[in-house]
Amino acid sequence: MTAADDRVAEAIEVLRAMGLPSEQLNERSALTLLGLLDIAPTAPWSASSKPLIGITPLMDFMARVYNKRYAPNSRETIRRFTMHQFVEAGLAVMNPDNPERAVNSPKWCYQVTDAAFALVITHGTEGWESALTKYLSEIGSLREQWAKTREITMIPVVGPRGEAIKLSPGGQNDLVKAIIEQFCARFTPGGRLIYVGDAGEKWAFFDKAGLTQLGVEVDAHGKMPDVVIHHETDNWLVLIEAVTSHGPVNPKRVTELQALFDKSSAGLVFVTAFETRSAFARYVRDISWETEVWIADAPTHLVHFDGKRFLGPYATP
Repeated sequence: MTAADDRVAEAIEVLRAMGLPSEQLNERSALTLLGLLDIAPTAPWSASSKPLIGITPLMDFMARVYNKRYAPNSRETIRRFTMHQFVEAGLAVMNPDNPERAVNSPKWCYQVTDAAFALVITHGTEGWESALTKYLSEIGSLREQWAKTREITMIPVVGPRGEAIKLSPGGQNDLVKAIIEQFCARFTPGGRLIYVGDAGEKWAFFDKAGLTQLGVEVDAHGKMPDVVIHHETDNWLVLIEAVTSHGPVNPKRVTELQALFDKSSAGLVFVTAFETRSAFARYVRDISWETEVWIADAPTHLVHFDGKRFLGPYATP
C-alpha cells in the first residue's frame, strides 16, 4: 500500500470514530475529509489546517495530492452524499464567512468545525482517546447550535393550505416564495401543493401521495419544474418554472414536462415566472405558445401566449 492508501484508511477510521454512518465510511468521504483538512499523505495529522473550500477545489485537491480523479459530474455526488452528511453530523459548516451566501454562488464553501478540528489533530497521539471522549460528549449540543444558526438564514414559506416550508437563501428561492404565496393565492386558490424545488436541496416539499393519486410517478432523476400545484376546482396540474438563472418554458421544456407528466389525470398548465418585467423581456422570444407568464412585480396579471383558452390545459386528460 502507498502512503496515500494508508492515509485514506486512517481517515475512514477517524470518520468511524466520530460516528459517521456506514454510507460515509468510504474512500470518497475519506478524501473529502482530507481535503477539508488540507493534509498530505505523509504529514502528521497535527499539520492539518482549516481552509474555506468548495466542492470543485476539493476535487482538485484529491487529484493533485492523492491522485484520485473523479469525473466532473461527480461533484453533485460528493455534495449530496458526503458533504451534506458532514454538515448534518457537525463535522463541517457551510459558508462560515457568509451564512447568507446564495446557494448558487461560485463562492459557496465549507470548513471543518472547530470541534472536529480539535479532535482530528490529536489522531496518532496519546491525547486521541481523551479528545474523542470529549468530542462525543459535546457533539449533540453543538449540532443543535449549528442547526439553529442555519435555521436563521432559511427563507420561510407558507403554502396555500398552511404548509410550512423552509428554503435555502439566495438563488431563485425568493421567486419561488413569491410564486407560492402570491401566484397560487390569486390563480390557484385553495390548490394542493404537490412539489417545491429548492435551489440547494431539490425536494424541499413533495406530496408524493398527491401526485400518485393523479396517476404520476416520478423519481429523483426527473427534471421537475420548480413548483407543482393541483388546482382541484378545475382539475389542473399547474407546472411552474421560476426563471432567474435558467430559461423559461420553451417548446423543448414543454415536451419534457409533457413526457414527465404524461399519465396525469389532471390537465397540464405551463407557467413561467419572472421576478421583473425586464427579466421577462430578455426571454420573451423563447417562451412557448400555449403557456402563461407571471411576473412577481405585477402579481395580479398574467401574460397569455396565444391558444384557444386563457390559463387552462390544452389537452383533455
